[in-house]
Amino acid sequence: MDKKIEINEIGKFLTDGMTISIGGFLGCGNAHNIIDEILKTDVKDLTLVATDTFFEGEGVGKLITNRRVSKLMASHIGTNKDTQQQVNDGLIEVELVPQGTLAERLRSAGAGLGGVLTRTGLGTLVQEGKDVITVDGKDFILEKPIHIDLAILKAHKSDKAGNLLYKGATRNFNVPMAGAAKITIAEVEEIVENGEIDPSFVHTPFVYINHIIKA
Repeated sequence: MDKKIEINEIGKFLTDGMTISIGGFLGCGNAHNIIDEILKTDVKDLTLVATDTFFEGEGVGKLITNRRVSKLMASHIGTNKDTQQQVNDGLIEVELVPQGTLAERLRSAGAGLGGVLTRTGLGTLVQEGKDVITVDGKDFILEKPIHIDLAILKAHKSDKAGNLLYKGATRNFNVPMAGAAKITIAEVEEIVENGEIDPSFVHTPFVYINHIIKA
């Protein structure tokens, strides 16, 4: 079972208007090489799911700067002036999602759940248009799963089957995104033979990974 593909094959997984997610937090855990490869294609009108858009012209922020994104689901955009400007100009539709809620909505997609209940955002703009469910006398917002067409992860090491190990904080949003996607591609620094990774230390199991790219 060898899931390795070449980075120049990434274009065949891209279509205009698709929903993609990119793991990471302020660039830590972004698949920088795959992002650069995406920009070699002419794909556009993407819905991007990411915790943030880093800085303008860097990491995942390159997709914003190059105007490939028409809708953004993220926890904050405060570090990227390009994102702020395009939102203000009406070029990007933005849905700001509290960070813990974003992680849980992704996780619930991978777990086959109908959503998660949270009190985060009650009585704010986050609640608008969403169902409020009362449990034991307390109100909760029903936050529905986020389903992804293509998840792009960054890991430190993989075996040929696709079991992933992350290094330090790069684990972040890469982990829940894997299970939420129809297709998941991981950019890795090292690929080893099957059996060389101790199963006790696998962070993302191979069943969630369709392809790996050594970059």
